[in-house]
Amino acid sequence: MHLSSFFQRYGQVLVFLLTSHLAGHSMALEKPGYKVLYQEGKLEYRLYQPYIVAETEVVGEESYKAASNEGFMRLFRYISGGNIDQASIAMTAPVQRHRVSEDIAMTAPVQRLPTTQGWKVAFMLPSQYAIDDAPVPVDPRVVIRPMPERLMAVLRYSGRWTERNLVKYEQRLRERLQEHGIEVMGVTESAAYNPPFTPPFMRRNEIMVKVEGYPTK
Repeated sequence: MHLSSFFQRYGQVLVFLLTSHLAGHSMALEKPGYKVLYQEGKLEYRLYQPYIVAETEVVGEESYKAASNEGFMRLFRYISGGNIDQASIAMTAPVQRHRVSEDIAMTAPVQRLPTTQGWKVAFMLPSQYAIDDAPVPVDPRVVIRPMPERLMAVLRYSGRWTERNLVKYEQRLRERLQEHGIEVMGVTESAAYNPPFTPPFMRRNEIMVKVEGYPTK
């Protein structure tokens, strides 16, 4: 098998194995902080604290899997020394992705799905970093940006992190928000907390979207 084909197929598995080693088997990966304001079954309305993300956009790639692997490898190279300080940065969870397009706005309804241009892949930088002291990426396709406080509606599910499941649970999230009469303020994002060798039934996956409020009763 050609080396590039090997990494395209198995790159994410290798990344998770390596990052698990870097983080240490006895240490839990750092996660964004949030407060649950309302919960109903597997649906939570969370107020997220501000944090910093490393993010990259994979342009012109329709394949969910290929875009995810490419984006993850860019970010992995960044945290493993691909920055001007040549610093090793601890891995965090979850890995987040969302589809981007040329004509979708942050205030567009979540039901609007225009012609897509690619995917954004991101994860939080450890809380020891601020926006002005985070290591600067060598790869210009990787950017560091602040994530402000956000109110997010989040639906948790197990299983494989596939585009099919993304669509399935995104629809369920939309339906629940419609039932609650909650207005959507952004595009949906997906999040995965486990490496791909974790049994599907044990995985923590989430689909989330920024909202303007939450149920009060």
